[in-house]
Amino acid sequence: MPHAPRSASQPELTALFATVQQHFRGVIVPLWQGPGWNAQMALPYEALDAQHQPLPPQRYRAMACARQLYLFASLIGEVPAAEERAAALFRSLQQHFHDGEHGGWFYSIDPSGAPMDQRKDLYTHAFILFACAHYWAKVREPLVESVLNAALQVLAQHFASGNGLYEASLDRDWSSLGTGPLQNPLMHLAEAFLAILAVREDLAVEAALKALCAAMQQHFIDPQHGVMMEKPLGAVDNWFEPGHQFEWFFLLDASPTLRGSALHASLDRAFAFTEQRGVEPQTGAVAAMLELAEGEQPRDATQRIWAQAEYLRALTLRPASQAVLLRQLHALQQRFLHAGGWHECLDASGTVSRQDMPSTTPYHLATCYRGLAEYLD
Repeated sequence: MPHAPRSASQPELTALFATVQQHFRGVIVPLWQGPGWNAQMALPYEALDAQHQPLPPQRYRAMACARQLYLFASLIGEVPAAEERAAALFRSLQQHFHDGEHGGWFYSIDPSGAPMDQRKDLYTHAFILFACAHYWAKVREPLVESVLNAALQVLAQHFASGNGLYEASLDRDWSSLGTGPLQNPLMHLAEAFLAILAVREDLAVEAALKALCAAMQQHFIDPQHGVMMEKPLGAVDNWFEPGHQFEWFFLLDASPTLRGSALHASLDRAFAFTEQRGVEPQTGAVAAMLELAEGEQPRDATQRIWAQAEYLRALTLRPASQAVLLRQLHALQQRFLHAGGWHECLDASGTVSRQDMPSTTPYHLATCYRGLAEYLD
C-alpha cells in the first residue's frame, strides 16, 4: 500500500499517536469493561453520561452489540479479558437478537430483553457480518463462521434487490417496507464484505462487493463532483456527508480489489472538493451534512467525533499529507478527547453539544487508530 513520504513531523506524529492510543486503551476501553457493561444482560449500555453513569436504558440494539463485538475482537491478545468479553457479546447477539422464527436479527430489544423493534435492517446485518468476520479471524470457531454464513444467506435471500443494491429495511417477516436503498448501510455492507475477504477466499462475496460498488457508482455518485449522495440520484431532499466521503475513500483505496474501480476514481476525485466544502481549515472541524449546491450553508454544521476520525484515517492514504495528518490528530486529541473519555459532538462554534458517550463510538476510534498504526508501521 503506497504511503505518504516521511518528513520531519514523523517523530512528533508517532509520539502524539502513542499518547492518543494510550488514552484509548487506558480510558475509553475500560469504560466498556466496567460502568458501560450490563453484566445481568451481558450487553453494553447504549451510552454513559459525563460521570460514567449509564443512561437509563430505553433499548439495546443489535448493531451496538455487534460494534462492541468488533471492538473487543480487535483487542484480543492486546487488552486483558478482551477475548472473554468478545465471547460474551457474540453469545448475547445470538441469545437476545436472533429471530428464531423468521431468521435474521431484530433491530432492538427492550430493557427487559423482550423484542422491541422487530424490523430487519441492513445496517444491523452489515455490522453483524463485519463483527463476526473480525471475531472469526481471531478465534476460528466453527460456530462464528456459521453465523457469518447465515447472515450472508439472509442478505442474498431477502435484502438483495437484484441490481447490486440492497433494501435498507424490511419487516420482521421480510416483507417490503418500501425503503429502497440508502447509502450508509450499503457502505457498511461493503466494509463487511471487505472484512470477510480479508479472512477467507470467497468468490461469491467478492462478486457481490464488485456488483455493489458498480451500483453505487451508477445510482449514488453525483456526476459533476464525484461525491457520494446519501440517497439515490434523483431522490427528493438529497445531501452528502463529508464523513461518509472519507470513510468510502478509505475502504476503496485500502482495498487491492477496489482500488482502480470507477467508484474509487470518483471518491478520489471528490476528495479535494469534500475537504474544501466540508473541513474548516483553521480548526480541522468536519461538518456533518452539506448541500450539493454551491454557496449553500451546511445543512448541519455539527462536528461529530466519528467524522473527525474518518477524515484522519482517510488522510493516512493520501500522498504528501503528513502535516495535515498531524494537524488532524492534534484536532481530535485537543477538541474531542478528554481525561474522562470523549465529546461526541461539538456545535458549529466548537462548543460541546452532546454530553453522553455512546457505546457505538469506540468502533470508529478503533478503526481510525488501526489505520494510523498501519501508516506509522
